[in-house]
Amino acid sequence: MATNGTAGNGGGGRHHRAEHRGVPTLSLLVILVPIVVLVMLLVVILLVVVIRHVHFGGGTSKGSCSTTDRNCMFVAHSTINFNSCSPEVQGGCLHGSNIRGGPTRPTLKGIRFQMQVFTLKEMEIATSEFSQANLIGEGVYRGVLRDNTLVAIKTSQRQGKQGERAFRSEVDLLSRLRSPYIAELLGYCADQHYRLLVYEYMPNGCLHRYLHPGQHRRPRAGLSWGSRLCIALDCARGLEFLHEHTVPSVIHRNLKCANVLLDNNFRAKLGGFGLAKVGSDKLNGLISTRVLGTTEYMAPEYASTGKLTTKSDVYSYGVILLELLTGRIPIDMSRPAGEHVLVYWALPQLTNREKVVEMVDPSLHGHYSQKDLIQVAAIAAMCVQTEAEYRPLMTDVVQSLIPLVKNLHSSSNSLRFNQSPSPKTNTSR
Repeated sequence: MATNGTAGNGGGGRHHRAEHRGVPTLSLLVILVPIVVLVMLLVVILLVVVIRHVHFGGGTSKGSCSTTDRNCMFVAHSTINFNSCSPEVQGGCLHGSNIRGGPTRPTLKGIRFQMQVFTLKEMEIATSEFSQANLIGEGVYRGVLRDNTLVAIKTSQRQGKQGERAFRSEVDLLSRLRSPYIAELLGYCADQHYRLLVYEYMPNGCLHRYLHPGQHRRPRAGLSWGSRLCIALDCARGLEFLHEHTVPSVIHRNLKCANVLLDNNFRAKLGGFGLAKVGSDKLNGLISTRVLGTTEYMAPEYASTGKLTTKSDVYSYGVILLELLTGRIPIDMSRPAGEHVLVYWALPQLTNREKVVEMVDPSLHGHYSQKDLIQVAAIAAMCVQTEAEYRPLMTDVVQSLIPLVKNLHSSSNSLRFNQSPSPKTNTSR
């Protein structure tokens, strides 16, 4: 019995010791579980911060765009910073990709091109104190930089908040876009109250000068049919890039002959982006905005409602095509009644072959292909439709013009200029 008792006491002692060993284990679990949960929460928070940082511009080295990728619409990253803003706009200067204090709007996704920042003194030296001899357009001067680069220096024509907004918009937008069909912005000057934009130099000025020489010093020669087709295609490619190869799409908003610039070879590039808008994710980039721009190039729906889309640019492009075809300005009150407004006069005739031939710019002296003329007239008719939904995409316009321009290489119409007047002889194919 004693033995049994001893055994019983021994068994009870072992059970008692086992209970004591279980207590520390339970306590340890109670301590460790909250620590593990806390660590996991910290890891999740850290991951979220890293993802947000990369998504909003923290990581540019591994982006989908490469500086050597020919299909990439953006180029190497940099930060634009206005070092010397006038007192009334401090706090509204460009920093990175946003304008501080400005409304939140869709912005172009991508990285920036390095812009040169010039002082006012450098601009004065480049233009010989903005001499009249260097004036090449309204508020635009020819300049030579220290490295002998020939440039066009554009002064701000609008003052106050509106002018400042247009200036910043143009710098911000063009620092992100690169295309052979867009005039390149090389840098800017924001010194004291002065706002200057420095562009690549386009030796032959604007298209308006050549189509409407009566309003300028007369050029040495008029534009040939071949030149006009090439210019039409270049402009179409520029708009195609803005509308369909840029995310979000960009709406030029002020497309006109004066903003079509010509290089040494009379190849065209688009300029004048002071009123350009970044479109929304709605159909055709639809946005509502103030009605600004040049009235005679303005799409009817935009002029009446302020609703702006990429199709508004297509209408403006159609007006330019009509100018290339007819040599007329968009609104000319010196014309007979019924011919004052180019679009209203031309539209009913564009699908009539005989009428189209009668509309052609007399300065061409009959040196054009009637077949190509009819095709271009049909494109213009589609672009200036009153209803925006019936206007084509710029990609379709480009594809329609490419064959016409290719045909120029095997034709005498590929000459850039009309060398001398001659009797009217249609060279229909």
